[in-house]
Amino acid sequence: MRLANKVALITGGGNGLGLAIAQAFLREGASVTIMDRSAQRVQAFCELPGQVDGIVGDVSHGDDHRRAVKQVVEHWGGLDIYVGNAGIWDYSKPSYRMSLENIDDAFDELMSINVKGYILGARASLAALVKRKGCMLFTLSNASFYPDGGGVLYTASKHAALGVVRQLAFEYAPHVRVNGVAPGAMDSDLRGPQSLNMSERSIHSIPVDNALAGNLPIDHWASPEECAAAYVYLASSSESGYATGSVLQVDGGFGVRGLGRARLGDDLDEWSDEVE
Repeated sequence: MRLANKVALITGGGNGLGLAIAQAFLREGASVTIMDRSAQRVQAFCELPGQVDGIVGDVSHGDDHRRAVKQVVEHWGGLDIYVGNAGIWDYSKPSYRMSLENIDDAFDELMSINVKGYILGARASLAALVKRKGCMLFTLSNASFYPDGGGVLYTASKHAALGVVRQLAFEYAPHVRVNGVAPGAMDSDLRGPQSLNMSERSIHSIPVDNALAGNLPIDHWASPEECAAAYVYLASSSESGYATGSVLQVDGGFGVRGLGRARLGDDLDEWSDEVE
């Protein structure tokens, strides 16, 4: 098992991608604590088989991160892997469809969760990770590199989160490795900002899978499990011990879409007989 005897703390670990990461870590032998703002999701996770624990917390509050790390160290004896994953999406809301007041409030909410939450979690977990020569992983997005993965607020937050990964990798070397995973469109329960009345809106409510058809080299809506393996790889010091400041893009080829639909599968029958 690649993560045997390792201890992980995952924010937003109660559902969607965070839960898939937690379950992948458990299968690889890790002890896992999740931090989630939903007490119901934390309780459900703690009922899973394996070395599990959870804490209710808000990633935008530094004291909640401090409590989470303290609980992890007391419960498991240390911390090896910190995963900053909790985030919200703006449902590609264009700036021209928001008032100045909307932008003001939603900017603060998105940045507090998607960016400040990562910085607070990194700082709170640093001392414990240094003791075990551990690592940090952060969930980024195709919107960390390209437009049209969200609106201006989400795109700004994910570009900023990419900067967080790179800067912290520089600051924390050589004691703690810092890397990121950038998924694309994913079948999860990602929610929106409360300030835009989107907190109860799930990504399930929009036909993402239909929109992707024919528009990506791998044109299906990814499952969280398809992306979770990237976190396992970056968390494993035996496999990725020389990687820091790196980002694995698991986005179906978002950045290589091109202008047409020139793909091998479209004309496979025309040349498949050449393969012996």
